[in-house]
Amino acid sequence: QLQLAESGGGLVQPGGSLRLSCVLSGSGFSYYTIGWFRQAPGKEREGISCINNAADINSATYADSVKGRFTITRDNAEKTVYLTMNNLIPEDPAVYHCSAVWGSRCPSLQNLATLGSWGQGTQVTVAS
Repeated sequence: QLQLAESGGGLVQPGGSLRLSCVLSGSGFSYYTIGWFRQAPGKEREGISCINNAADINSATYADSVKGRFTITRDNAEKTVYLTMNNLIPEDPAVYHCSAVWGSRCPSLQNLATLGSWGQGTQVTVAS
């Protein structure tokens, strides 16, 4: 059974950086596309990034709200996906979840939560 565990969240000042980690347990990591979505109180769930499976790890997608600031990478040997977040802004605070979807190419970002398995999430707070 696939399980995902996110970590790396915390409190950071505007303009700061964080790196989130998503560790998968179970088999078949290389065959999953992995994405991140976030959920803030009172806001719509937002898919923000996704990286294709091991056959195409250089292909990633980003929501316009994070493009140029966030970078997604994966380490297949460690079964881990990272989300490096730079230049964090007041609109970024949320619980961040990673999602694993079986297949070679990422689904639409808005479908990450409904199509995949995901973990408990990690809280990101941006404040002065």
